[in-house]
Amino acid sequence: MTFSADFVYETRPVRVVFRPGASVTAVPDEAQRLGLRRLLAVCGSRGETVARAVADALGDTCAGLHAEARMHVPVDVADRAVAVARAAGADGCVAVGGGSAIGLGKAIALRTGLPLIAVPSTYAGSEMTPVWGLTEHGVKRTGRDPVVQPRSVVYDPELTLSLPVPLAVTSGVNALAHAVEALYAPDTSPLVSLMAQEGVRAMAEALPRLAAEPTGLDARGRALYAAWLCGACLGATTMGLHHKLCHVLGGTFGLPHAQTHTVVLPYALAHNAPAVPQAMAALDRALDTHDSPRALRDLSVGLGAPRSLAELGLKEGDLAVAAEQVAGLPYANPRTVTAEGVLGVLRAAFEGRDVTVSY
Repeated sequence: MTFSADFVYETRPVRVVFRPGASVTAVPDEAQRLGLRRLLAVCGSRGETVARAVADALGDTCAGLHAEARMHVPVDVADRAVAVARAAGADGCVAVGGGSAIGLGKAIALRTGLPLIAVPSTYAGSEMTPVWGLTEHGVKRTGRDPVVQPRSVVYDPELTLSLPVPLAVTSGVNALAHAVEALYAPDTSPLVSLMAQEGVRAMAEALPRLAAEPTGLDARGRALYAAWLCGACLGATTMGLHHKLCHVLGGTFGLPHAQTHTVVLPYALAHNAPAVPQAMAALDRALDTHDSPRALRDLSVGLGAPRSLAELGLKEGDLAVAAEQVAGLPYANPRTVTAEGVLGVLRAAFEGRDVTVSY
């Protein structure tokens, strides 16, 4: 790694508890530390059983359970959750589940200022960031606000046992995407680079072990540790082309979040690779390869992940529309973004082609 003496790194004020069983044993303690007495628990329908266990552990400090989180946080869903929190007289929120649940908790925090405790059950990484997202009229808006940063994050490897292997794989690659883009972000730093490389290495090692032994807590714990590091990279840096592509594909076309990240990542990385040789060298070291885009695709496809955007339901006629939207968005990326270049990335990902670096 080349040392740069010109960088900024800001530590985020978040407390992390990491241990098996912590989702039930530690959440009440974290609520007490924060002085919270009426917590609203939020989750999605798939995670309601786990969230109810957390709510039960909170006892009288739980003001209710709201199980209406949805992917990409539609504005109307956020509006209902805020109304429920206010009607319950909540003084805090605990979000239990994946990115959708934590995203809904952040929407409540954004509108009300209530402190948030996050209990992630996937590897999405949102719990480590001040980034929020809302979708309205088919457009996903994102922003950064310290008020949505969870005050406490409780990592419980046992909680991820309910995550089926196919979802664990795509969720894990979603986490890898955060670290990959952090390596070439305009606001990266030596510390972020170290976290990103360790996160990539740990996740790439954990996912095959998890797939081979789905009930093994060691592999689940290692993947959760990797997701923590990758999420911290997401929270500390500005994401580029890959994340903007996935926001448009999810917000406008309704594609599933983690699966979309999994399909797109190798192609977006191959597109940016010529502009970021140092980042590619770091990524190659973390993956023990000389071709990181191909290695990432081989990892996901070898574990049964979707191979193409067509499999996820995108139509060929959507490609040009998506390319125009992505090219029209202002954001930092190491390679100049053009509608033609974005369309090339999208078409390759749509067809599930072999991954090649484009110079």
